[in-house]
Amino acid sequence: MKPFIVMDIVDKASKIKDVIHLEIGSPDLLPPPKVKEMAIKAINENKFNYTPTKGLLKLREKISSHYKHFYNVEVNPENILITTGTSTAFLIAYHFSKTIATFSPTYPCYKNFAILENKNFKIIKNLEEEYDTLMISSPNNPTGKVLDKKELKKISTFCKKNNRLLISDELYHGLVYEKDYTTALKFNKDAIVINGFSKFFCMPGFRLGWIILPSHLIRKAEIVAQNILISAPTISQHAAIEAFDYEYLEKVKNEFKKRRDFLFNELKNVFNISSPDGAFYLWCDISKYSNNSLEFSTKLLEKAKVAVTPGIDFGNYPTHIRIAYTQDIKILQEAVIRIKNFLKHF
Repeated sequence: MKPFIVMDIVDKASKIKDVIHLEIGSPDLLPPPKVKEMAIKAINENKFNYTPTKGLLKLREKISSHYKHFYNVEVNPENILITTGTSTAFLIAYHFSKTIATFSPTYPCYKNFAILENKNFKIIKNLEEEYDTLMISSPNNPTGKVLDKKELKKISTFCKKNNRLLISDELYHGLVYEKDYTTALKFNKDAIVINGFSKFFCMPGFRLGWIILPSHLIRKAEIVAQNILISAPTISQHAAIEAFDYEYLEKVKNEFKKRRDFLFNELKNVFNISSPDGAFYLWCDISKYSNNSLEFSTKLLEKAKVAVTPGIDFGNYPTHIRIAYTQDIKILQEAVIRIKNFLKHF
């Protein structure tokens, strides 16, 4: 199993003063206001016991209502299981597979989850290759690419017709700036859908996610969850009941869109970049400066005190870096100055 290099960068950056952190996908914005109130209320009411493994029914009902509101898709709360972040959700989902296939570039933990589960993992270039499970992510980490409805329908229909299990990572849903998109459940009711509260809802430290499974898998998934997590954090579950504040969340999306527009316009002539459709990352080609993204990222941290993620975290991308715009625009302005000055002397 390979290390998740960005976490090593985070550790190294934490020991250097005055670093601008653009390496990790941790939103700096606060969660919806009532989230904190509900967390404090749960603490004051001594709600410290385990919940049922599937999670609080009230929270699962809220998530079910979210799918109706956001996508006009009906989801039975009984088919929702609350997890510790999305990491345990992937471990549960992979339990039902033998060979997990996905496209590149890809979130590095997908492969590591497969190794932990003793499953095969492969990068594919077309849908017709051999595998039993297809893993998709939209918006994609690190590129920010979004599958529009036509693309998603094609993939979902292929998986249904060819008896392939579809796992859809929708963690960055809500943070989509232009494209018309939806959940995989719109086109494939047997898909496994994974989402969580860390990105759009700005609750990374609450360590809370969810997985939606078809009825024939939900009991098996619950048994797996009983053994690997018992139940998700109780205080976090109570807090998340108040996370679905759509007026506030629209402001969150608009703020990240402003940051994307600013940073893309500032760096598009410095690196080769495609404007992302969603999430909060720029996927930057640095090939005119370096063919070693780890060395480049290390020197950028040490010399300019800007932390970014080397592309090798996401596959065979030694000429790419990922920059997260999870800081205020004033901080991003300073980061741009530092990056440009660094490149003059690189």
